[in-house]
Amino acid sequence: MELRIEGLSKTYENGTRALNNVSLTIPPGMFGLLGPNGAGKSTLMRILATLQEADAGSARLGDIDVLRDKQVVRSRLGYLPQEFGVYPKVTAEDLLDHFAVLKGITDRAERRRIVDALFEQTNLESARRKQLGSYSGGMRQRFGIAVALLGNPNLIIVDEPTAGLDPAERVRFLNLLAELGESAVVILSTHIVDDVSDLCSRMAIIDRGEIRLEGEPAAAIANVRGKIWVRAVPRAELNDMQRDYSVVSTKLAGGKTVVRVFGESQPGPEFEPTMATLEDVYFAALRQQLTAGAGAVADSAPGVA
Repeated sequence: MELRIEGLSKTYENGTRALNNVSLTIPPGMFGLLGPNGAGKSTLMRILATLQEADAGSARLGDIDVLRDKQVVRSRLGYLPQEFGVYPKVTAEDLLDHFAVLKGITDRAERRRIVDALFEQTNLESARRKQLGSYSGGMRQRFGIAVALLGNPNLIIVDEPTAGLDPAERVRFLNLLAELGESAVVILSTHIVDDVSDLCSRMAIIDRGEIRLEGEPAAAIANVRGKIWVRAVPRAELNDMQRDYSVVSTKLAGGKTVVRVFGESQPGPEFEPTMATLEDVYFAALRQQLTAGAGAVADSAPGVA
């Protein structure tokens, strides 16, 4: 079941244009939506989750009109927002059972079977009788996924799910998402490039409400391979570098600034070739050094930053 988004736009009352003619085709599996804070990711997720109205455009999940058939969409949807509240003194078992009833699973035996399976799937079986206030950040996220999976959804949306997790919890959570992507459309909205690089077979980069790039992460990296150059410079020279070259990113290391530059050929004798990464693709797309087609390289004059 494919999710097809066409011409989706949203402008808030204060004049902020959150989405501008967004079009995406999202097949089953893991799909990464990358973008900085304020790029429009959460607005797009809330519209797809039927929590917000779009000003224009359409979205279809298979034959379902996402913008009009909201009740049908909700029966097929699992949604984990960036922030969600729980009752700290309620056990995970009691709250998940309560959400299952709200989802329409009224048969007690069936509900028990589903709740048991979800605790097992999210690796929370040993903590199911603990109060949610005692859960770590990663355990709460996994509980949120258990809630999202009620009703066996075809579309699963997770918004910034690994923010604030420690490395071990992050790995456990990402492994769980990878399993879910085998049987549903899973949209991972994040600003963490590594999450997409590790998990997603397709992705899009959004910035200021517009899609900057869409495609396969591996193909996007391949199309900038041999075009990323690196040089360490004193911090005082950084402004000159940004003026004279297509700087992708900068990073402090050993008291100097390491500059990564996009260029079809070696920008100068001081530059060395370096391995391209999805982070290079991400920053180049944000700086509009790449076009919306994942792999087509835009004509970018020196100094684009």
